[in-house]
Amino acid sequence: MRHRCVLPLLLLSAFLAFPLSSFAAVVAPYQDRSAPVTQAQFEALTAAVRNAQSAGDNAWMLVSAALVLLMTGPGLALFYGGLVRRKNILGTMMQSFAMMGVITLVWAVVGYSLAFGHGNSFIGGFEHLFLRGVTLTPNMDYAPTIPEQTFMVYQLMFAIITPALITGAVAERVKFSSLVVFLTLWSLVVYCPMAHMIWGVGGWMNVSGGSTPVMDFAGGTVVHITSGISALVCAIYLGKRAGYPQTPMPPHSMVLSFIGACLLWVGWFGFNAGSALSAGSLATSAFINTQFAAAAAALSWTFVEWVLNGKPTALGAISGAVAGLATITQASGYVQPMAAILIGLVAGVVCCLMVLKVKKVFGYDDSLDAFGVHGIGGTMGALFTGVFASGAINAVYGRDGAGLPMAVGAVDGNWHQLLNQTIAVVFGWVLAIVGTLVLLFVVDRTMGLRLSTADEAEGLDLALHGEEGYDLNA
Repeated sequence: MRHRCVLPLLLLSAFLAFPLSSFAAVVAPYQDRSAPVTQAQFEALTAAVRNAQSAGDNAWMLVSAALVLLMTGPGLALFYGGLVRRKNILGTMMQSFAMMGVITLVWAVVGYSLAFGHGNSFIGGFEHLFLRGVTLTPNMDYAPTIPEQTFMVYQLMFAIITPALITGAVAERVKFSSLVVFLTLWSLVVYCPMAHMIWGVGGWMNVSGGSTPVMDFAGGTVVHITSGISALVCAIYLGKRAGYPQTPMPPHSMVLSFIGACLLWVGWFGFNAGSALSAGSLATSAFINTQFAAAAAALSWTFVEWVLNGKPTALGAISGAVAGLATITQASGYVQPMAAILIGLVAGVVCCLMVLKVKKVFGYDDSLDAFGVHGIGGTMGALFTGVFASGAINAVYGRDGAGLPMAVGAVDGNWHQLLNQTIAVVFGWVLAIVGTLVLLFVVDRTMGLRLSTADEAEGLDLALHGEEGYDLNA
């Protein structure tokens, strides 16, 4: 009987001995607690910690960049594509897809340099032309824990979606070639200067050193005000679609738009939380505020529509969510969660009234309500940031949307900061209106913007691209 127990005991001893011996080998160098840590050991440990932080931040930023690109295609492409008539779905989706290709190359050649290069208070210089000097080492001016190429490609995704938002206002009636040229020029004339002024080192409205510090965590002014106001200008300049508003023009596929809106909501976490430029607690704060504001706005828009029209619609719910997301963008890293909910509730109500009531009063044909959602939402968000910016959040994180240290006392929510936010709103409106009008005039005179009556009746898909998104005879 004893012999039967010997073999199992030997196996158990060997099983336990291996990990114990391995553990002993690992801890042996540290058993002598009295031995001082050498300078080389300390430097090696410091480098290991720094590398671990950099790897984590870089992973989060690459994921965030992919999430922001997801917002343009498929998010915005599906959202806008489902809202137009069936004969225009491919043409509308192509407009978003074109920005993914064209703006990428423009950004690589000159756009990044104009936005984030060293220049003057209004525009960057040409130091990064053709991405010269943009390496795999961090740029300490912007994001000290990630490669500058990661920062560059993350900012590229913002540069892609911003002009794509404008296409919603001119849907179903603009030439594809002319629109691509206009939006390319617009990104250089309007977007890049605004990005530099607010986020670029030396920018006039940079929160960390500008003469008029403006708090724009993730692009409420840079993205939504510029695109939303430009969208309104484009809609008025082009004129109404043939038959609008007498002829009903309902969305051809709310299912596609619903999916697109959900993708926008998910992608927005990269848009806002990614703007922390690190995987730390600030990203968590922006993530939570994004979720809360979107949910609140979706509910408040639905409620207002229910009261006004007697039924809650899917279009209203998803439009409300996008309005909340656009409005919280500027404040997402600066406010507390309850303030984010309040911002979302107000955004849903105001943007709903803009779309359902104000647009009818003035009679402009903003086809997919880019102005009512993004222009108005971005404007409200800029002002709300000045009101609700939390000193507690700022004191804990001490960083602005570009990853730069900020003077907490100078940017806490107060009347002085609200004045700065108002200046940014006014300047953003003026730059968008003037820049857009000039570019529209130039492109219209040289290429023509508006589709012919015959092409508009036939639809973008066949008239401009020679293919059908749907069988129109089905």
